[in-house]
Amino acid sequence: MFLRFGQQARDTQAMSIEVVLSRAPATKPRQRTAIACRVVICAFAATGILATNIFLPSLPAIAADLRVSSAAVTSTITVFLAIFAVGQLIVGPVSDRLGRQMPILIGLCIFVLGTIWCTFAGDLLGLLIGRSIQASGACTMAVLSRAIARDLFDGQALAKVMASITIATAAAPGFSPLVGSALDHLFGWRSEFVFVAVFAICAGAAYVTFVGETKVASDSSPHQRSVTSSYLGLIRDARFVAPARTASFLMAGLFAVFSGAPRVLLEGFGLSPVTLGLLFAGVVFVVFGAAMLAPRLSARFGLHHATLIGLGSAVVGGVALLLAVMVARNSLLPFLVTASIFLFGLGIVSPLSSAAALSPFGDKAGAAAALFGFSQMAGAACGASLAAVLASDPAIGLGTVLALTSLLALVLHGKGRSG
Repeated sequence: MFLRFGQQARDTQAMSIEVVLSRAPATKPRQRTAIACRVVICAFAATGILATNIFLPSLPAIAADLRVSSAAVTSTITVFLAIFAVGQLIVGPVSDRLGRQMPILIGLCIFVLGTIWCTFAGDLLGLLIGRSIQASGACTMAVLSRAIARDLFDGQALAKVMASITIATAAAPGFSPLVGSALDHLFGWRSEFVFVAVFAICAGAAYVTFVGETKVASDSSPHQRSVTSSYLGLIRDARFVAPARTASFLMAGLFAVFSGAPRVLLEGFGLSPVTLGLLFAGVVFVVFGAAMLAPRLSARFGLHHATLIGLGSAVVGGVALLLAVMVARNSLLPFLVTASIFLFGLGIVSPLSSAAALSPFGDKAGAAAALFGFSQMAGAACGASLAAVLASDPAIGLGTVLALTSLLALVLHGKGRSG
């Protein structure tokens, strides 16, 4: 019997993770362990971000090797994010009809092929082609990680898995620049793509061994009309729209931090790249603590009020950061503290909004996960762009984005509840 999200008893800390198996899988049944499934899901969720952030420290080296400017090399990030976002809208509904295993294995092969292409790229065009192929496969793993989570888990167990995904997607941009710097120093920038390919292959092997198919394939083939109908149904459903909108606004703030904070810390405060990498790694522990707290808050106060607690923290951090960079422009500590408060709130809200958006739609979890992922990536792209164009001072631009996105998320969350 499934317990509705947010209504379990307060002793959830003592409960083991509840694994809810979907109806008979398309392949032969196999024993699943909660830990193995969570590890595989988190690995898939982190792969796309890992593939982008790991080579950020090597942008100058890549530019020099390919004889182009650093600005030109950053176009590989833009291309990747665009394909990554749009591809999710295609993969999700397809997996609802064909099952998860075949799309995810095909996507894995495409991703590895694109990564190998990047490894041997001799010019910028070759690197762009490789990154495009890479993104086409990465979007499959990203969207289906959440769909598989919805197939296997429910209730508080789903909230815990979504918290793990939040940690994984924070750990990838937090630690991957440090890994990339070490690989670049020891073996050159191409070794970073080799590392990513090996990581993806290991994740795929673990998926086949411990997870396998989690959804029965439908007898009918996916048609454009049915896909469109699924998305329109989700867009019209407040149960999906409200948490997806909240997650999108906060993802805009997160990527504003990723794009704006390096400029603030390196140019404004004169920190070294190594110190910057360590600070970004510290972000992981802030989000880790918040994401672990989120299911407990939900069990104690309910989903709506737990989300309000996280949004309140994000608002306090975002507004305080804007005030700090305006009043105490040359002080590092207020900047770090207020940014951490914002990230702590985001760490609470992210897994709760993911679980809330997917829980009611078990029959079309792929489409829901795809549209949810697309909304997040759209928010991320907007946040990164706004942080750069809202103000000539990167600190003011970052503070403005964090204050606006967190306030809008809070207001619209309350409006969705009242509606």
